[in-house]
Amino acid sequence: MRSVIVDCAIYRDGRRTEGPEDFSDAVDEARAAGGFVWIGLHEPSDREFGLVTEEFGLHPLAVEDALKAHQRPKLEVYDDSLFMVLKPVGYEPEQDVVSTDEVMVFLGDAFVVTVRHGEGAGLRSVRQRLERDPQILEKGPTSVLYAICDDVVDHYLDVASELQTDLEELEAEVFSPDQGGSRHIASRIYTFKRQILEFRRATVPLMPPLTRLAGVGTSGLTVPFVNQKARPFFRDVNDHLARVNESVEGLDRLVSDVLSAHLAQMSVRQNDDMRKISAWAAMAAVPTMIAGIYGMNFDHMPELHWLWSYPVVIAVMAALEVLLYRTFKKRGWL
Repeated sequence: MRSVIVDCAIYRDGRRTEGPEDFSDAVDEARAAGGFVWIGLHEPSDREFGLVTEEFGLHPLAVEDALKAHQRPKLEVYDDSLFMVLKPVGYEPEQDVVSTDEVMVFLGDAFVVTVRHGEGAGLRSVRQRLERDPQILEKGPTSVLYAICDDVVDHYLDVASELQTDLEELEAEVFSPDQGGSRHIASRIYTFKRQILEFRRATVPLMPPLTRLAGVGTSGLTVPFVNQKARPFFRDVNDHLARVNESVEGLDRLVSDVLSAHLAQMSVRQNDDMRKISAWAAMAAVPTMIAGIYGMNFDHMPELHWLWSYPVVIAVMAALEVLLYRTFKKRGWL
């Protein structure tokens, strides 16, 4: 069990005290001290998480979601606890890859249990930041939920900014006269759009849970196990998430516009190529036609016996070629 416990501590009046060796005694000790216990787990197995479930009385449906992962962001209220799913997002600009992890939060009257899935969803920095601010931490388990939501959404803002920068570079490449018609750009645009879709799957479903926690449009309805004085803090996180979603929608529309512009450029280039091919074919057809006429095996062709027939025909061919070339050049076909 120790292999999956990332950290276990009891917090009282905003101060950390180390949890007991047997975490099963942690909740009783936290309640007795008027504080709460925070246990962090990383990808526990069914058997390992079963011990936590039994001790904290977690709902079996929430436990099933926490173990299987691959859940949409959501907020669910059960009799003895609150269950929330968040999807932290990371971005690798070099590979243009958006990666998502998962954080499940169980919130009770005197406990917080966090379950992480993935390598990039560490909460150590969140815990350390809270421990440096006892005024927030003394608000109880709600402060942990707020800090996690705030950290996840702040990373959304960073990822949205990085995606915006990369999209501007891709847009400049599309409209570049040298590489705008490159075939690999279409593949890059589709890949980029796929990454934005992955990002939206993490940000958009999180809006209703945060709106509920912020008390926006709920007519005074309260969320169990959440300190109602924390609503302004959740409203701030909710506002940041709204900015992220607006940015993501803008990125999605812009990527679609860039793709349409690229396809239009490709169509124009293909039309230009077809006009050039047609112009050269027309220029090749004229001498071919004349040569074909004089290549016929007829006995009675008056021009065949003229002294200047050959140079005259060559001159006529050259003149027609020059005329056609200048005409096509003037019209922009060549």
